[in-house]
Amino acid sequence: MTIQLVGAGLGRTGTMSLKLALERLLAGTCHHMMEVFRHPEEVPRWHAAMVGDPVDFRELLAGYSAIVDYPGAAVWRELATAFPDAPVLLSTRESADEWWQSASNTILARRTDETVDDHRRMIDALFGRSIGVDVTDRHAVIAAYDAHNAAVRSEIPPERLFEYQPGDGWAPLCAALDLPEPDEPFPHTNTRQQFRERAGFDDPT
Repeated sequence: MTIQLVGAGLGRTGTMSLKLALERLLAGTCHHMMEVFRHPEEVPRWHAAMVGDPVDFRELLAGYSAIVDYPGAAVWRELATAFPDAPVLLSTRESADEWWQSASNTILARRTDETVDDHRRMIDALFGRSIGVDVTDRHAVIAAYDAHNAAVRSEIPPERLFEYQPGDGWAPLCAALDLPEPDEPFPHTNTRQQFRERAGFDDPT
């Protein structure tokens, strides 16, 4: 099995739903941050990738059919090079402000009792690499999000790149992968509330 699609979109752009959809289309596991939680042995290698150390992505991702979300989105250039035949998916939200509202209350938020362990250090490194600013600074983070998306659009050839927003359904994915659309509803999951409940945030947002 090899990576058949590279996701360059940042977290909180519908990536969990995309994971489920791609697993249905490709009949294999799609890598996503959830897989790092399930496979903690991956953490040191992803941390190495975040700080610029060489990583064999073809070996690291040998058991996966696609990759979306973090940590892959932080090294999208390297993944696009490692898997040159895979289309590149740029998932976004309707607006940068909408993305900020979601991200600031989920992936960018930290619990006050959070333990600093190897996984946390890896996540901090990936935000440093992909965002590179104080994650509580709304204007700076939004600018980083826009810059990330602009870089993907400018560096990936148009014939290889396709874009996706939550609500687009099966059509863009199936067109990029040259697969028929399933006769079933597109999966929708991992709402802001679901994320916060799973991550252990007590305060309602």
